[in-house]
Parts: sequence; structure tokens; C-alpha cells
Amino acid sequence: MKIKLVFFFTVFSSLSFFAFAEKITFSADKMSGNAGENSDYTKLEGNSEINTAQMAIRADTIELSGKDFQYISASGAVSGNHIEGGFDFYCEKLTYDRVSKIALLEGNVKMEDAENEVVAESQFIEYNEKNDIAVLQIGINLKKNDSVCTAAFAIYRKKSKLLEMSGNPQVIRGDDTFRAQEIIFNIDTEEITMDGKVKGKVTDKNEG
Repeated sequence: MKIKLVFFFTVFSSLSFFAFAEKITFSADKMSGNAGENSDYTKLEGNSEINTAQMAIRADTIELSGKDFQYISASGAVSGNHIEGGFDFYCEKLTYDRVSKIALLEGNVKMEDAENEVVAESQFIEYNEKNDIAVLQIGINLKKNDSVCTAAFAIYRKKSKLLEMSGNPQVIRGDDTFRAQEIIFNIDTEEITMDGKVKGKVTDKNEG
């Protein structure tokens, strides 16, 4: 037997609950949902916000589904921050699995890692909070001080502070340009390691 609950709020409202021994709070202008033996579902609309132990998410619409609200899906002007990871994010769509701890960010994604002074942009980012690794795809643009890294595919290893790039990777630093089949960029030291069809252009600052 399923119990169905539907809530509608014309003013700001909030609710807290526990699942997986994790406290989750959420709020919105409008909320609807149902609860069952094998699956729960809640939809938040208008000024929606949800906070878990790891993630704070804001969006036009947020949906929680699955057993004990395992899955979180957000769309429309999505923004927020990952508390332990120490970064802010912005995108058009986000999905998050609270069990696998994997977040998928899609559409004009921007990630700001203040700790490492990095701003990364791409069309798709998959972030695994268990190993602190982000996989970036399509239209990648990562900035660190004067260095600008571009590629079609990259793996950002946040703990080891390494960016591994492929798919026409390039690093531009002022007037200098570096290209190769694969490039590893050290976020901490800004050192560049290149492999395969290496090309570059370096300007002598003392020339003339």
C-alpha cells in the first residue's frame, strides 16, 4: 500500500528529513510528491534549494527520487557548491547519486576551485567525490593564473593537482603556445608535460 502526499505552497516553505543517516533540507515556492515502499519522489519548483551533507544546490526545478531519495536532479539556472570538494558550480542541468557519490553537470558548466585558483568550463563534467576526480568533455577551457588550457577531453585530479588533457590539447601562457597529442598540466607548479606530435611557440622576452 502506497501513501501519496501532495503539497502546494504559495509562500516559501522548508522540510528536513533523514535518509542514510544524512540530514537533507530543501525549500521551494511549490512542492509535490509521493512516498512508497520502494521509491520516493518529490518535485520542487520555483526558487528551489536543497542541502545535503556534501552538496548545496539551487535551481528553478529540483526532483528527488528513488529509495530514500537516492537521486537528485536539478534543471534551470543550476548553481551551488560542493562543501568537502571546496568548489562552486554553475550549469543548466545536474544529476547526483547520493549512493555512488557521482554528480553529472551538463550544459555550459562552470566550476570554480578557489583552493587551487582554478576556473574550469566545459559542456559536461562528471565529478566523483569519492576519489575527488572530475572528467571534463567538450569545449574545455581551464584557467590558472596566466595559463589557459583547452582540449576536448580532460581528467582533473584535484588531490594530486594534475590536469590530463587529450583531443587537440593546448596550453597558452601569454605569448607562448604549447600543443601535443597529450598534455599534463600541473595545477600547483603550472609545469607542462607533453607527449606525441609536440609543437610550441615561445617568445623571447629579452629579444630586441
